[in-house]
Amino acid sequence: MKKAVFQLFIVLLLLLNLNQADAQVGKLTLDDIFSKRLYRSAWFGPAYWVENGSGYTTLEGSPSVRGVDIVRYDSKSGERKVLVSAQDLTPTDSSESLVPDAYTWSPSGKMLLIFTNTQRVWRYNSRGDYWILDLNNKKLTQLGKSLPESSLMYAKFSPDETMLAYVSKQNIYVEEIGNNDIKQLTSDGGDNIINGTFDWVYEEELDCRDGFRWSPDSKHIAYWQIDTKGIDNFYLINNTDSLYPKIKTIPYPKAGCTNSASRIGVISSGGGETVWMKIDGDPRNNYLARMDFAASSETITVQQLNRLQNINNLLMCDITTGETAVLFSDTDEAWVDVCDDMQWLDNGRYFTFMSERGGWRQLYKISRDGKKIINLTPGKYDIMEIISINEKEGFLYFYASPDDPTAKYLYRTRMDGKGKIELLSPADMTGHHSYNLSPDCRYAIHTFSNASMPGSIDLVSLPDHKQVRVLQDNARLRAQYDALQINDKEFFTIDTDNGQKLYCSMIKPFDFDPAKKYPVLFYVYGEPASSTVQNVFTGGDLWHQFLAQQGYIIISVDNRGTAMYRGREWRKSIYRKLGVLASEDQAAAVKTLIRTYSYIDPERIGIWGWSGGGSMTLNCMFRYPGIYKTGIAVAFVSNELFYDSIYQERYMGLPSENGKDYTESSPVTYAKNLEGNLMLIHGSGDDNVHYQNCEFLINELVKQNKMFSMMEYPNRSHGINEGQNTSRHLYETMFRYLQTNLPAGAR
Repeated sequence: MKKAVFQLFIVLLLLLNLNQADAQVGKLTLDDIFSKRLYRSAWFGPAYWVENGSGYTTLEGSPSVRGVDIVRYDSKSGERKVLVSAQDLTPTDSSESLVPDAYTWSPSGKMLLIFTNTQRVWRYNSRGDYWILDLNNKKLTQLGKSLPESSLMYAKFSPDETMLAYVSKQNIYVEEIGNNDIKQLTSDGGDNIINGTFDWVYEEELDCRDGFRWSPDSKHIAYWQIDTKGIDNFYLINNTDSLYPKIKTIPYPKAGCTNSASRIGVISSGGGETVWMKIDGDPRNNYLARMDFAASSETITVQQLNRLQNINNLLMCDITTGETAVLFSDTDEAWVDVCDDMQWLDNGRYFTFMSERGGWRQLYKISRDGKKIINLTPGKYDIMEIISINEKEGFLYFYASPDDPTAKYLYRTRMDGKGKIELLSPADMTGHHSYNLSPDCRYAIHTFSNASMPGSIDLVSLPDHKQVRVLQDNARLRAQYDALQINDKEFFTIDTDNGQKLYCSMIKPFDFDPAKKYPVLFYVYGEPASSTVQNVFTGGDLWHQFLAQQGYIIISVDNRGTAMYRGREWRKSIYRKLGVLASEDQAAAVKTLIRTYSYIDPERIGIWGWSGGGSMTLNCMFRYPGIYKTGIAVAFVSNELFYDSIYQERYMGLPSENGKDYTESSPVTYAKNLEGNLMLIHGSGDDNVHYQNCEFLINELVKQNKMFSMMEYPNRSHGINEGQNTSRHLYETMFRYLQTNLPAGAR
């Protein structure tokens, strides 16, 4: 449902990488896309800056052949040096070198922390083994050797480089570098108590994973403790892996139900008693969404969201006494977002904070007492994300696209809030730009793509944005993509009868004839977590280009409420109307497009979507049955009460206060109106959007005597990608359903 979940669909297809085999020139096949996976981009990274930006390191080699090296490149000259060889990463009792899933340099760059042998926890591989390599003597040591294999999480160096801290089995440990003496700082973790990391809903909806912080002087660790006692459990049944079913139990708070309790404590890195912060409010009806040390080792800041998520109190907490005071409050009539762009300035006298308080998403500079507030980015445009703050030079670097919400560019402005914004990305390179800036902001690893051009990566100097060298050009992928018989995705806007200006994209068949009529398949997401009309290269478009080659026009429309950077009113107009205004806009767009483009066949209109897009597909099919002839809903929410508390209540409020809105927004309420062809697809092991949603809707459709098709994928999660051949089977299932119920080709 949120952005990370929506991207599960993209993950199946994104960054498509070339194998040695070549696909059939011109033609896309499901086998090439999903089985052979012939279209993946070349591997690069991860890259990390060293020595303030004078160089960067990256992984090179072949994990399956000889292992990987960690290589340093000089930013200016490009000189290459192997800092850590695959041999250096080979334990003394093994013939195989470690293959890092991730790596981290110590603050001085003299030690390397390697994360390997990882396992998935919910969405990401965040549990595994950690090793430390001393670059002076090339000594390789495993951390937490007395703890279970692949049980360590979020290991990180102390600022003074004498210790590392990590989580294992829901407790926090500190291990001394050199003698590997391990201290267990917490002992109450396990069952319902979680120390140093988070429960399902905090991770999924607040993007909380790493749950502890070192103090700048290395003497203390501040950490979250989550208590899931009292949360109702959701049970997933695995019928496929054993003779008798296995039950997986997940504490999962649904809308309006009991949440976990959270608190924040500080403990000495040498062990002892925890000092708990004295934070007002019911710990089960407030969220402690962010926490870090406040430019000192004596105080921490905490962002506390109320349950409605329309107040974000920034708290200042004394780690010795636990006393807490409100420093700043961000409020909104709808909802507020947590701030991930908080940085201390002027030796701790000011901090930055992102807010929509002025109607646009902008960055503010606020004094430590909260009394002085300066807008650093004034204007009628949204800041997408802060990339870097160069306090020495007085510049703020950020992503924005004031004139085109389908694109993303790098800008900078002066830190006094009085200067004009300066576009650094090349104006003639329309699309999405991403940057990994060096600490001194003199260089950046720059990634660029648009809907017609697979991504390229180069090193550029700033602020002139001159290319220093190409790091990855994806030449083979570009050549193969260019050889396909496809049309570029087109971007345009329409003005609908309900008064909305909507951004759209369209993919036409290669042999398109404007004098004929074509079926149209709308690809929809429509929820507040993401936007589908973006000028960026995604592998997901290969599925849509495959359909276009069969004779379909593929259109996507971003309705009100999607995560387009068009100001607060655009995004928050859907508050307490999730699915209502969105489906209204989608239907209005179809009517406008039919009226505008004579080649659209109004008798062959289809729609499909995944997760929130599956819900939107149902809302469109049920609310506007005269428009849509065929729909495919994948991994959908059918009843708004069935999804998790943080997401649903953020956009819908509390069910106890406005239950009518929940009923009005739920697709199942209007299932009785179904007229067209509908296919439901769901994984029975979905821990995010539960299979319960599918069964609940099935019951209602049966009750209303509505015919439909369905496909359950046993024990698959929200991405429906586990198991041999699953992705290929899923997309072929959808393709065959479209062939039968939404005939392709021009007429």
